[in-house]
Amino acid sequence: MSEQKLVRDLMTVGVPTCKWETPIKDIARFLLEKNVEAMCVLDVEGHGIGVVGADELVWAYAREGFESLTAEDIMSEGVPELGADVPLAVAAQMMKDRGIRIAYMMHNSAGIIYPAAYISYRHFLRHMAAKDEGDLKDLGLAAERKSPIEQFIEKRDEARRKAGLL
Repeated sequence: MSEQKLVRDLMTVGVPTCKWETPIKDIARFLLEKNVEAMCVLDVEGHGIGVVGADELVWAYAREGFESLTAEDIMSEGVPELGADVPLAVAAQMMKDRGIRIAYMMHNSAGIIYPAAYISYRHFLRHMAAKDEGDLKDLGLAAERKSPIEQFIEKRDEARRKAGLL
């Protein structure tokens, strides 16, 4: 019998975030470009305070003057949490029962509580559809990740390209 998988085995480390004042048009663009379900909204100190996903964006779209709205105006308040040691089947049921499509694993660093990883319905679907473990090698704590310097260089070079410097 195979070992029971936990949230930590499937979650994505690193969470898409935005500041409370981010225009919702920018959030919609980001979600589409990066193919993610939601962004966690951070306050001025970096604490997770809410979530903006497709549901909130479509609700905002139906309002008059949505173009001027920000993340803070439309976010679902609070950040739904789920422990990394929860079995996947239990996590899926908990998320369904709570009516959430995404849950976060929070981290406390020097008193700032922020989202460090997440799991979503998309993770469960990928696990269900995977032909083998290789299809999931980019997920979980064991996933291969770029070093911080590699990430910095990529972001720097992308910014230079956009500015026409490369």
